[in-house]
Amino acid sequence: MQAVYTIRPPKKITASILLPASKSISNRALILKALSNSVFPVENLSCSDDTQVMLKALESGDAVVNIGAAGTAMRFLTAYFSQCRGYRMITGSERMKNRPIRILAEALRQTGAEINYPEKEGFPPLQIAGRKLRGGEIVLDGSVSSQYLSALMMVAPAMEKGLTVRLEGNIISRPYINMTLRLMELFGVKTFWEGNIIRIAPQIYTARPFKVESDWSAASYWYETAALAQGNSEIELSGLEKNSLQGDSKAAEIFENLGIKTDFLPSGNVHLTRLPTDEIRLERFQYNFVNEPDLAQTLAVTCCLSEIPFRFSGLQSLKIKETDRISALQNELKKLGCLVKSPADGLLEWGGERCEPEPDPVISTYEDHRMAMAFAPVCLKTGKIRIREPEVVSKSYPGFWNDLEKAGYICIAG
Repeated sequence: MQAVYTIRPPKKITASILLPASKSISNRALILKALSNSVFPVENLSCSDDTQVMLKALESGDAVVNIGAAGTAMRFLTAYFSQCRGYRMITGSERMKNRPIRILAEALRQTGAEINYPEKEGFPPLQIAGRKLRGGEIVLDGSVSSQYLSALMMVAPAMEKGLTVRLEGNIISRPYINMTLRLMELFGVKTFWEGNIIRIAPQIYTARPFKVESDWSAASYWYETAALAQGNSEIELSGLEKNSLQGDSKAAEIFENLGIKTDFLPSGNVHLTRLPTDEIRLERFQYNFVNEPDLAQTLAVTCCLSEIPFRFSGLQSLKIKETDRISALQNELKKLGCLVKSPADGLLEWGGERCEPEPDPVISTYEDHRMAMAFAPVCLKTGKIRIREPEVVSKSYPGFWNDLEKAGYICIAG
């Protein structure tokens, strides 16, 4: 039987939250640590499922690696193990076995990798015979997941000829590509990115100590809380850098449209306050999430519950995440009485259309951590919300429910 949490709101939000470390930075730092043969620890490593899976895979030396539902681990480890001598089998959950990996696998094959599909062609599990990769030049569709490109870029310095990637079409998730390149440079590798060309020469990584910053994606749910809370709220979040490596730091600017002001404190924390209602003049919110797709669920829920019509574009990658996030949002927002449309690929919009809400909605999470966290603050408007399979938050923010309780929410199983 599936677990269900019932979430009730506090009368007033007063919270100081120690945010988890960035999963995106942690996973890249672990790969770069391995590629540089570093003995230095990665400090403030994320405690998320994805990162713990990555850590175990890199440290265990097991021939069969089960990464569960960790998409980042699947992609990064596919590239990493392709250039490590020895045989590996990478597998995962049933959902993972239905998430395509062909584009990355074929790109790696072009550089000399030996990768086979023991079950379904183009999908995990993967059988990898690691070897020295020759590298060279490849062409990649710029509109696919940036994790494919990041996986290729991080192993490129170890290739005999290095790697030149020519990107075709619209390049999505540029901040994640830039994050990877900046981290590589911190580990001593020079990179080149101009226009649609990324070039990385053969080089040797330099081992170094590294500390991971807090997670801006996790912060977005507290921005949502500040936006939906009745009356004033006092929320302070730890370890968020203004000049962050993370593209999702754009949350501070995006939520300003919804009346949330961000003050960066000398302590390294940020303080969130809500502007007076008469200073919020947003009648319809339009935004292209091509660079921040992980914020889309949070903003869609926030806008619907704030009765702000919206048109969100740049969401093509949401269909191949932990679930089809477009369909999932439509299904669950309908339970709350909001009829959200997706008139074209990558588009999500709501003009205020409504239907009869369910009297006691239970939000399905579809094995997707961001569905659970984006819908939990809904109770601030409805008085109560029920979340199915709440344990999915462990993928990126294991302490999420505990942090809600620290802020005064009541979270009860059943």
